Amino acid sequence: MSRIHTPARRTRHTRTAFLGACALIAAAAGMVTSPGGTAAAAVAAPAAKVDNPYVGAGVYVNPEWSAKAAAEPGGSRVSNQPTGVWLDRIAAIQGAGGKMGLRAHLDRALQQAAGRAFVVQLVIYNLPGRDCSALASNGELGPTEIDRYKTQYIDPIAAILADSKYANLRIVTTVEIDSLPNLVTNVTPRPTVTPQCDVMKANGNYIKGVGYALNKLGAIGNVYNYVDAGHHGWIGWDDNFNASAQIFKQAATAEGSTVNNVHGFIVNTANYGATKENNFTINDNIAGKSVREAKWVDWNRYVDEQSFAQAFRQEAVKVGFPSGVGMLIDTSRNGWGGSARPSGPGAQTSVDTYVDGGRYDRRIHLGNWCNQSGAGLGERPKAAPAAGIDAYVWMKPPGESDGASREIPNDQGKGFDRMCDPTYTGNPRNNNNMSGALPNAPLSGDWFSAQFQELMKNAYPAL
Repeated sequence: MSRIHTPARRTRHTRTAFLGACALIAAAAGMVTSPGGTAAAAVAAPAAKVDNPYVGAGVYVNPEWSAKAAAEPGGSRVSNQPTGVWLDRIAAIQGAGGKMGLRAHLDRALQQAAGRAFVVQLVIYNLPGRDCSALASNGELGPTEIDRYKTQYIDPIAAILADSKYANLRIVTTVEIDSLPNLVTNVTPRPTVTPQCDVMKANGNYIKGVGYALNKLGAIGNVYNYVDAGHHGWIGWDDNFNASAQIFKQAATAEGSTVNNVHGFIVNTANYGATKENNFTINDNIAGKSVREAKWVDWNRYVDEQSFAQAFRQEAVKVGFPSGVGMLIDTSRNGWGGSARPSGPGAQTSVDTYVDGGRYDRRIHLGNWCNQSGAGLGERPKAAPAAGIDAYVWMKPPGESDGASREIPNDQGKGFDRMCDPTYTGNPRNNNNMSGALPNAPLSGDWFSAQFQELMKNAYPAL
């Protein structure tokens, strides 16, 4: 059935931050752990690239994030989990604001690895005109600064990653979140056009930047590129699904790159969509109506991240990506546990009572993306949890803000987005609903203690 393209689907998720490493991951995560993170790595001959880098491997724990988490009451329950290291500006490569730089993280990863298979997760996040449809995660580079992106950002990262010292690490790169789907959903003639996204589509610098990053990083034998593919509440609709896959292929074949430089895709990065909604399916019919007609679903083809990820993997293969591409799902904040978690389906009075009463995702609207009230830690990082899924990951470090709830002057190019203001009554992208954001939030990427406490309280599985 056809449907009008409404603004709800392009949920955005902001994230910023630069993170790092230390300790080991919990045995419950289903990946190999490292012994304390202090022994020097015994470097062997570089291993050939594997199908799924997470299988049989330990995963790097950022000591900076781990220390912040452990300092929170009860935080030691999760402070040994692996999270992504965000390279969100040029200065982050060497270390900005007293934080560890890329080499420091990689050196610590070698210590944690102690000679065994080991994954380091990096977020490549500094495109020109970054996050054209939001303000909280705007970046340092202007829309035309593609040459600076290449020479001052990607090239130095590639040079460090190519150092033979790190050849035995499996380096997973999450490439430019919140970029390419904007070229589908937030440009003319879409009803939610953002002028800055029109600019980025016209100048081609998202396509060029992602292509250049994939080409340079993909040339390194132990780098595994995963392109950001939004989430089900952004590109799960018919008019976004294939169009996004086509845009991704265009980027993957730009600037000398090929689709073979894409090892897979990541969904739900720093967002809140439930991994699996067990209380309803897209095929259910209630009171004579399809679940797709529910206000929450709004004609989407998918109701959760796992079904979306598995379907999008197949779509990517159809448009020309290798048949072996895998998917990652960011489960860092999509648990939605606690007392508000439904124990079963909603009442069958109407399709809306059925969906709203049974959905785990308790956001006011699917388009809300900033510091969501009621969210909880999700599935712990785990290798190969389902068909086509390489891993559940915590790419967004829990406890790091999505954006400030008020304007805060800064030198990082981060603006004030009203979607992070709990008093904001919304816009067409979230069908003019309240933002659902927590109050008193700091800049994106800064530590947000109140959010971290809420995430632990509402964790599912519970801590």
